[in-house]
Amino acid sequence: MLTERLIGAAVSWGSRQIQRRVPYSATNPYLEGAFAPVKTETTAARLSVRGSIPHELHGIITRIGPNPMQVPNPAIYHWFTGDGMVHGVRMRDGIAEWYRNRWVGTDSVNQRLRRPSLPGTRHGVSDVVNTNVIGHAGSIWALVEAGAVPVELDRELNTVRHSYFASELSRAYTAHPHRDPRTGELHAVCYDSLSRNKVRYVVVDPQGFVVRDVAIPVRHGPMIHDCAITATHVLIFDLPITFSFGALLHGATFPYQWNPRHPARVGLLPRTGNLAELRWFEVEPCQVFHTANAYDLDDGSVVVDAVVYQRVFDRSRQGLETSQTRLERWRLDAARGRVERKVFSECKQEFPRCDERRTTQPYRYAYTIGIDVEHIGPQPLYRHDLETGNVLRHDFGPHHVPSEAVFVPRAADGSEDDGWLLSYVYDADADRSSVVILNARDFAGEPQAVIELPLRVPLTFHGNWIADPV
Repeated sequence: MLTERLIGAAVSWGSRQIQRRVPYSATNPYLEGAFAPVKTETTAARLSVRGSIPHELHGIITRIGPNPMQVPNPAIYHWFTGDGMVHGVRMRDGIAEWYRNRWVGTDSVNQRLRRPSLPGTRHGVSDVVNTNVIGHAGSIWALVEAGAVPVELDRELNTVRHSYFASELSRAYTAHPHRDPRTGELHAVCYDSLSRNKVRYVVVDPQGFVVRDVAIPVRHGPMIHDCAITATHVLIFDLPITFSFGALLHGATFPYQWNPRHPARVGLLPRTGNLAELRWFEVEPCQVFHTANAYDLDDGSVVVDAVVYQRVFDRSRQGLETSQTRLERWRLDAARGRVERKVFSECKQEFPRCDERRTTQPYRYAYTIGIDVEHIGPQPLYRHDLETGNVLRHDFGPHHVPSEAVFVPRAADGSEDDGWLLSYVYDADADRSSVVILNARDFAGEPQAVIELPLRVPLTFHGNWIADPV
């Protein structure tokens, strides 16, 4: 198959012919400084803590991201393609019991580490799994999009098997499912680099079985990193970053680029409907990697909040480039068939999160982090009050860069801001990281706790709070 051969060529670092053709710089910012991979797996117990860890926190705060074991040619390395490494800090009874980092045990990683291959199904031409880590169906799962199936981890972050959760499937999943807190189902829009003419809406039940699977026709192979769900609909972001054969032929290891020929649109599909009920809403060309939340309005319209790029992936072949990002609210007007856009904040920011008990429902607070990938320096955490428009910021220090902040409620039935925000924070001066716990009701104040880690956790993509089983 031509597509498969071309992708295989692109992800093979050993192709001298392709490497000679690519006019890349010899340096790569995604292999240096805060992004540089760590070289070993580490276990550290009884971590030092400043302040006090809330006794209600029983579980693991995780992170995952690229941590390449080998990079024969740094000039053509793309940030999104490095071997996955998962990090975790386990808390219980006010104690930080341990920190662990482990490579996700794919076949290529285990071969280099001289470890045995693990059971389970395989899919795709690349087995990298490096983008998100979640808890579902009683297990921990490392996720990636466009290729490999999910990878199950144990509660010490060791790889157990490759599996499409509890289902006997072998196909690409997503890095960004959304859980409906009412039903416990995972909802996802999945794309596959080997199948450019369709994406799939997939629902996985609380036990891990696929209970809904809808193929949705598309063109050009769009990169759909995230979706959004309401109580009645799923939103499909078919935007202008698409698969590029030209990038492949010029040696790109991540063959997705800004495509001005691809119309930007958002699909609205009833969660229990069929393709005949799918509605497309045109939108100005832009890109959405991450949504905060979405919900239905009484008139049949839908609201979604997201970080929006005006344009991206049109210059750099190594990762993100500087682009104006802003937090926006889109209203998909059911009666007029159009998208109304409102800007909440012009700040450069990314990784929006909310209290996920409010997923699919109206909510008040969204949290984002400041981000400037070309000028890594101190960045804040923002709290957006979506009712008043007020924005608060928390500054971690003069040399500190936070990762995505995860909200953990104090109690299952507590109010939306009654809980904590947990973030891995990098101190560039000390070249080490910590886990910082903020009281969400004292957002700009001093942290409730700072858990010191024995090393630097590279700036990565996503993480979640994975509570202990009840």
